[in-house]
Amino acid sequence: MTAKQKWSAEVTEHSDAMDLEDHIFESDDPGKIAASLKRSAEHSHRRKAEPFQSAMSMLNFYINRAGKNLPAERRKVLESAKDELRAAFGRPRED
Repeated sequence: MTAKQKWSAEVTEHSDAMDLEDHIFESDDPGKIAASLKRSAEHSHRRKAEPFQSAMSMLNFYINRAGKNLPAERRKVLESAKDELRAAFGRPRED
């Protein structure tokens, strides 16, 4: 395992950003992913940013960490979760 791979695994498991539900990014339901991230961000006392930003950052981190290895179908679910997350926080959709 390279140092970069170890670093990203360490961040995912021990991040001070917030505590995540186990295996949440494996869900096929974008709404469930968004709701879980929202709950985690709102209940975290360790995050450094506002709940919306923390939740979106964690989702983007996961997507970016997977990079080209993320299958198209998983990417579609996770990108849909971004829209669900925006809706959950009452944020306008980006076009």
